[in-house]
Amino acid sequence: MPPVTPQRALQPIDKPPENSSSTAAPGSSTPRIIVYHQTHYHNNEFVSMLPLHTEKTGTTHIILAAIHLNASSTSTSEAPFITLNDDPYTSPKYAPLLSEIHTLKTTSTIKILGLLGGAAKGSFHLLDSPQSEPGFRKVYTPLETCIRHLSLDGLDLDVEEETSLPGIIRLILALKSSFGSDFLITLAPVATALMRWGGVPGIGTRHNLSGFSYFELEKAVGSLIAWYNTQFYCGWGDMSSSEDYENIMLGVGCGIWPPPPPKEDELVGSTGMVWDVRKIVVGLVTNPRNGAGWVPDELVRDSLERCVNVFGSLDPPVEKSDGGGNVGTSFGGVMGWEYFNSMTERDGEGKPWMWARFMAEILRPEALS
Repeated sequence: MPPVTPQRALQPIDKPPENSSSTAAPGSSTPRIIVYHQTHYHNNEFVSMLPLHTEKTGTTHIILAAIHLNASSTSTSEAPFITLNDDPYTSPKYAPLLSEIHTLKTTSTIKILGLLGGAAKGSFHLLDSPQSEPGFRKVYTPLETCIRHLSLDGLDLDVEEETSLPGIIRLILALKSSFGSDFLITLAPVATALMRWGGVPGIGTRHNLSGFSYFELEKAVGSLIAWYNTQFYCGWGDMSSSEDYENIMLGVGCGIWPPPPPKEDELVGSTGMVWDVRKIVVGLVTNPRNGAGWVPDELVRDSLERCVNVFGSLDPPVEKSDGGGNVGTSFGGVMGWEYFNSMTERDGEGKPWMWARFMAEILRPEALS
């Protein structure tokens, strides 16, 4: 049985806001079309993000991966140094990336986030470990500087290592304190972690890479979390049908311990669901070479259309008057890992922006006109 995550009395930046439930409105219109961009150079050539805007793909967010906090090799008392993938984020190799961030921020409505963590472990351990406020600030301040340098609109917390609930809450509160209410904070759980019992310490931790319960996190600071980039691939979920998505939304249990039906206090409003449909983004791999679980075009179309038809028109109601391209469904959207070699069966490889356009054809066709 996996160990129970210890509950430690960390000192938060501030008190969580009252009524931080999942019914709070997410930070952008839906459905979202999100792409992760980690491979910035391929075959020694820079991979441009600009076609995601210029080719009218309907893309709403780009998440740059991956930011890592690295412990000093000489002294544990030194602040960590930060890299974007394998290089310092200030490296000259990222000058074209910074230029494109500026272009997108000034010529489009696309929001640019960064991914912290991911499969390379260590960043969240460094942020989670300090017991004191000065200790936390020593680790956090370099991250804050990196976010400002890259001019990011938000941060995606991809927690794939054991992290405490108080520790992740402290980080979220610090980010909101530093960057304000418009700064987008997202997380990237595996799909099973959002199924009931999928993240209960001592019962379902084998279904959750993060070490804390996303249900408890949502109860504590849900109003500060814009959405969840949910990984339905690599064995954690499957979008060749809508079954796994439905299991998350309806509170079906994960693993060999089927729980009883959700209690009334577990439901979001009058929807009969345990998650706010606006906050669950379906994560897909964009190429069979990017990980197990790639889904052919028509299968993924059928699955997403069922998700929208069954869940996308339910409460809470969606406003259509904003400038973000809201097309009138509360379905949270899709994200794709990753951009540089994205493909569809129809378009093949070589034009990675066409994957996002295909998703928009399914979910937000009005954005393509």
